[in-house]
Amino acid sequence: MALEDLFKVVKDRSMADTKSKPDTKQKKPSNMVEIPRGLLFKCPRCGTVVYRDDFERNRSVCMNCNYHARISVRERLEMTADKGTFTELDPGLSSLNPIDFPGYEAKIAELQKSCGINEAVITGVCKIHRYKTVIGIMDSNFMMASMGSVVGEKITRAFEYATENRLPVVLFTASGGARMQEGIISLMQMAKTSGAIARHSEAGQLYVTVMTDPTTGGVTASFASLGDIIIAEPKVLIGFAGRRVIEGTIKQKLPDDFQSAEFMLENGFVDMIVERKVMRPTLSKIFRTHNYTRSEEYSGGGAT
Repeated sequence: MALEDLFKVVKDRSMADTKSKPDTKQKKPSNMVEIPRGLLFKCPRCGTVVYRDDFERNRSVCMNCNYHARISVRERLEMTADKGTFTELDPGLSSLNPIDFPGYEAKIAELQKSCGINEAVITGVCKIHRYKTVIGIMDSNFMMASMGSVVGEKITRAFEYATENRLPVVLFTASGGARMQEGIISLMQMAKTSGAIARHSEAGQLYVTVMTDPTTGGVTASFASLGDIIIAEPKVLIGFAGRRVIEGTIKQKLPDDFQSAEFMLENGFVDMIVERKVMRPTLSKIFRTHNYTRSEEYSGGGAT
């Protein structure tokens, strides 16, 4: 069946006569097509609809507009790290409920089960084209990768490990901002992570930020914007406050491409836009330029 046939509009059958019996059952139109859930992907940028299998084979990138969609931590690791080289740091850290927010603990438990991770970020040590690296990956499937106490602690510890072992850090950011369920404790993570990054920089080590969709709020206002080199994936959302809040504050209409990766590149907020398919070799080139040394062993793996 052709893809467009799945979207034929089926006109509702005319209403039964008002005098008809109320228990009369309405039959389904004979040409109604049931679409299995998860079969298709609709791009939120251009609206193009494609089969999900084709979309995922293209590294979850829209074939029409090149929008780089959200992917899980595991998918990102597979695309980025050399096979078999990743060792997780602080895997046992999990959020408590510091301000007794109703239902918070149950929500965390539910997300841990559905996402297969303990928190909205995974940190660890891996090799990227044989360069030993500390890596952090935020997962927007876990409470929109909001920054709570555990997210801040894991990122801080990752930078402290990198500083002690003189390693570069690559952090894939994706977040809706601070986690409201942890109140002021969430906001305190901005200062804590920024301090760890400053010490890493003072030790002469490299920090590369890769902004993915979306990177917003307190994450943008702290560790996401502090990279020595800031990379963005194509078409992703990058910003602090939302468009409507800003327009309401300044009483002006914002450009259509406002807060897109391309807008941020044009205005100097990011250094480069890098497609997912060339991310690994790009990171490798950056490490080589900054005089990091490759290990002799190569395990292969990764998407490129």
